[in-house]
Amino acid sequence: MSHGLESVAATLVADGKGILAADETVPTLTKRFDTLGIPSTEQSRRTYREMLFTAPGAAEFISGVIMQDETIRQKSSDGTPLAEVLSKQDILPGIKVDIGAKPLAGSPGETVTEGLDGLRDRLSEYHGMGARFAKWRAVIHITDALPSVVCVSANAHALARYAALCEEQDLVPIVEPEALMDGSHSMERCEEVTGTVLHAVFRALFEQGIALERMLLKPNMVIAGKEWPHSASVQEVATATLRCLRRHVTAAVPGIVFLSGGQDDRVATVHLDAINRLPWPKPWRISFSYGRALQDHALEAWHGRDENLGAGRQALYQRARCNSAASLGRYTDEMEATPVRAGSPPHRREWRDD
Repeated sequence: MSHGLESVAATLVADGKGILAADETVPTLTKRFDTLGIPSTEQSRRTYREMLFTAPGAAEFISGVIMQDETIRQKSSDGTPLAEVLSKQDILPGIKVDIGAKPLAGSPGETVTEGLDGLRDRLSEYHGMGARFAKWRAVIHITDALPSVVCVSANAHALARYAALCEEQDLVPIVEPEALMDGSHSMERCEEVTGTVLHAVFRALFEQGIALERMLLKPNMVIAGKEWPHSASVQEVATATLRCLRRHVTAAVPGIVFLSGGQDDRVATVHLDAINRLPWPKPWRISFSYGRALQDHALEAWHGRDENLGAGRQALYQRARCNSAASLGRYTDEMEATPVRAGSPPHRREWRDD
């Protein structure tokens, strides 16, 4: 067994740290830029990613960054590859390697994630460019009738094949089966589907001979669909989520890093904190791998203007700091009201007892 991959996996879920997901495709990031009137060019996207990757002090809370193909090939303003910019701060570079969810033939309304063709060669190239972990996302739609057995099986198999290729190429696989918040399903239906999907994924991983100690799981929280008329409490979400994970995720997995899945940034933080505060045994580290929930305030603060780069970096630092506390079960509302600037005296002592 590769102790190197186990070490990388452990580093990614180190005490009080989580992962920044900065792997949006060009069309997705362009939509976010358009909302704020920011031109989406190769240069503007590079500037934005460099801003995120160079936030002073963020490495105290961020263990790794998931990039996408355009980003890992880019260089900073001083000519340093962005992957190297991260590694110099002891932040592990990662890479999204799937090519997206495509319609699943014979299953209307469902998708299967593609990208296995040529993946071995792409993983080898990315490793040579500095990547030390990868990510593959499966998308599961929830209705009264969906997902189908065929959809769950196809996506679980693809996740397992991806994980096997990652381990072969000396990359830690992050396995991301996401049951979407879109729709009108109840929280109970989300828990049922999430459990079914996790069961299928781990069965496929076992069948493919994946060393579970070398991977991380990136699941959704158990949350009702956006159109469901009843709101669940924070405690209800935390309880249902941890119950589902304890039933379906083996203790061999070193860490679980949640996706935010369209939750408001502060809501995602509060839910993560509540899960970590529950007194039930947790055999894995539980942290975050957030995209918009870490980035939105930074993007708004920057607004595409060079004079706002410092404000953008500070906004990312603040959200990373809050989520770090949540990963320890020590987040408080006061942290939002009294942000600490990067470079201040040891601020983590505000929520740690040791």
